[in-house]
Amino acid sequence: MTDRYRYLLVLCLALTVACGAPPEEPASGAAPADVARPSGVVVKKPGAAPGYVLYAPLMSDTTYLIDAEGLVVHTWKSRYAPEGTAYLLPNGHTLRGARVESEVFEGGGTGGLIEEYTWDGELVWSFPFATDDHISHHDIEPLPDGNVLAIAWERKTAEEARAAGRRPDLVPEQGLWPDKVVEIQPTRPEGGAVVWEWRFWDHRIQNLDPALPHYGDPAENPRRIDINGDGEPQEVDPEKLEQLKALGYVSDDTDAADLSSDLLHTNAVAYNAELDQIALSTPSFSEIWILDHSTTTEEAAGSTGGRWGRGGDLLYRWGNPRAYGRHENVPRQSFGQHDVRWIPEGLPGAGHLTLFNNDVPGPEKRNYSAVLEIEPPLDADGRYLAPESGPYGPTKPVWNYEAPGTFYSNFISGAQRLENGNTFICQGRDGRFFEVTPEGEIVWEYWTPYSGTVTLADGSQPQPVEKFTYAVFRATKIPPDHPALAGRTLAPLDPQPPPISREYVEEVTPSGEAPRSP
Repeated sequence: MTDRYRYLLVLCLALTVACGAPPEEPASGAAPADVARPSGVVVKKPGAAPGYVLYAPLMSDTTYLIDAEGLVVHTWKSRYAPEGTAYLLPNGHTLRGARVESEVFEGGGTGGLIEEYTWDGELVWSFPFATDDHISHHDIEPLPDGNVLAIAWERKTAEEARAAGRRPDLVPEQGLWPDKVVEIQPTRPEGGAVVWEWRFWDHRIQNLDPALPHYGDPAENPRRIDINGDGEPQEVDPEKLEQLKALGYVSDDTDAADLSSDLLHTNAVAYNAELDQIALSTPSFSEIWILDHSTTTEEAAGSTGGRWGRGGDLLYRWGNPRAYGRHENVPRQSFGQHDVRWIPEGLPGAGHLTLFNNDVPGPEKRNYSAVLEIEPPLDADGRYLAPESGPYGPTKPVWNYEAPGTFYSNFISGAQRLENGNTFICQGRDGRFFEVTPEGEIVWEYWTPYSGTVTLADGSQPQPVEKFTYAVFRATKIPPDHPALAGRTLAPLDPQPPPISREYVEEVTPSGEAPRSP
């Protein structure tokens, strides 16, 4: 089926399927519907970090770099809407995933193409990674040596899924799309080679049928991944599905089962060069995972080898002990999360992990979002502690930010620790970016006025969906001393790009309520 620009609501629905029904009234919708949506910078206080913000609206073919006043100082234009986020490389180039047509893969975050543009907008590398057997999706990560990590679905038939121990009631007719991580060595101007890969399929375990491969108790083998660890099947709201069809986000013959092939829905990949480790966010399991990148591809398929001696088995996992059967009397802490990343050396909290917890259940069915900072427990040699019983630690974050009533995004979004100790947050569904102090005070806040309508692969243009008009997968704060900015002219463009002006039907509230923080 053609790419019908269905990314935004399919992603929202996919997380709804994985994490339960959304609140009847979104927590960010506390204001009356006639309150105008904010636009541009609405908060700017002393204590905000200097620098710029890089982001790419999901409805747009343009990547923006704005200054602290909210003025655009540079743009990059593509033929395609973004797969997820854009990265600013040290040489001033931008690296981005892009969405292309697929006849097989239909789901939130679909990509299939990686692009690199110079500062002046010249396309210098293009790498398609989309066939009937695999497609890249959601996120990429540039590596120090110039290679690129990418998340990709690989196709497994329904027969293969059942033979692997997947519960028959969790196997859709079209099969499963388990994830893998590939490392791509670019060949410019087009093409590249996969020089390393890790596959979920190599590290599965199942306790459904002792006659099938990889049988065992997930609770006794927490470094392996239960192929049924995502839990019970969830009903898809028929009204939501019909709305998706009416809007052209999915094809007319799509049914609920068509959205259930995406087993993990891995939506973020990050890299730690010092440790040579990879972090993944798997929201269908509501967990973050850490892998050893120092392995060879052969070692990554097994359970030995590499710097940390575990091959491709999980070095660490956190967020949802139910996924590996160690949840008795233990609360779940992660809910459909996005954007796991390490805090870099030299910054407050260095070595800790941050994540955007999208859909935390709240009282009276009013879910909310939170940003968490956790400190993984390590032994004296820097290895993650894997308990013989009970869940992986920690039992609680060392810091979190919550503001129920004013802060909620049940899909996309992200968070980034800054040099001054503040945290930069992207409330993705509303296109709202803001910076908070460790105490939770908002010292800078911006609502993007930019969106767009991209021409699709079949030549059509989607009708704008006001609820997600300004959605942004992730935004990144760029410090003024970033190597990419050295010697660049960063004056505001004159004239400024015209904003998108549409009726905003989603109820929103500008910041105003005091946030909750520890």
